[in-house]
Amino acid sequence: MDDTLSLSVHLPPPTARAQPATSMSLLEANPGLRDAEGGFPFSEPIPVRVHTLEGAGGVPLRVYDAGDLYGPPILFVHGFSQCHLSWRRQLHSALGLGFRLVAVDLRGHGHSGKPRGAYGDGRLWAEDLHAVISSLELERPLLVAWSYGGMVVSDYLRHYGQEHLAGVNFVSAMVKGGSEEAFGLLSNELLSLIPGLFAGQDEDADRDTLERFVSLLHHQPVTPETRRLVLAYNELVPAHVREALCARSVDNDDVLSRLTLPVLVSHGLEDRVVLPASGRHIASVVPGALVSLYPNSGHSPFWEESRRFNRELAAFAARCW
Repeated sequence: MDDTLSLSVHLPPPTARAQPATSMSLLEANPGLRDAEGGFPFSEPIPVRVHTLEGAGGVPLRVYDAGDLYGPPILFVHGFSQCHLSWRRQLHSALGLGFRLVAVDLRGHGHSGKPRGAYGDGRLWAEDLHAVISSLELERPLLVAWSYGGMVVSDYLRHYGQEHLAGVNFVSAMVKGGSEEAFGLLSNELLSLIPGLFAGQDEDADRDTLERFVSLLHHQPVTPETRRLVLAYNELVPAHVREALCARSVDNDDVLSRLTLPVLVSHGLEDRVVLPASGRHIASVVPGALVSLYPNSGHSPFWEESRRFNRELAAFAARCW
């Protein structure tokens, strides 16, 4: 798939039950913060349909919907302290020529609701993804789970099963937390930042820790504009949310070992957040999992080597449907 094509399209409005949001996404509202590493792969950004729908417990979830409205759906699930903008090199790529591309702001993140005390129960995360899938009428979506998104997708698999999915792509993903084994799959650099990520009282100290955390997300250099954008959407996540996510204690090996649907494990070998050992662990537990390692990428191979990632995602998707 050639994601350097030039395209400007106008898509019909969605037919799903979710109500379109009236506000723009961060990317639409800040055109100067677009992909400064080389612009969008298209001459103009692909239009993004924006929805607000109700997740578990009535929490509002913001969802972004691009590409072919009638194509096979790919649902992107971001990581810890991130948002849908992590996927802008996928949402605004040639993947949209053949697929419906959906990215959610998880509870506590981006423009979604940020209640207190609503992050420790895996069923809540599972119901949130189910709400996105059912409200937008996504038929057998392929789930792409980055970093902490691996925990969220595992929650969905535990509570809703795999029957209504086409496949899963675990990307630099974590699938267990709160144990010595789980901490061993995270980098020492990340672990050293954890106390500061929870310190929401001292604004300067919190920002310094977030800046150091953001610096771990990429192995390859990024522009100052991209760094500022990533820092901006990390700052949207309250400290109480980050602390609650890290407080979870869960092991999903039992769920992963029962998977029969197609699974692709993608991981950057220079990852300074979730160690490549986590990707290898997932591949060892999931029967028949495919593995794709990125020698020149860190925690964000879908950004650092986006063209390769998008090609491989499209090829994997072809195996799923």
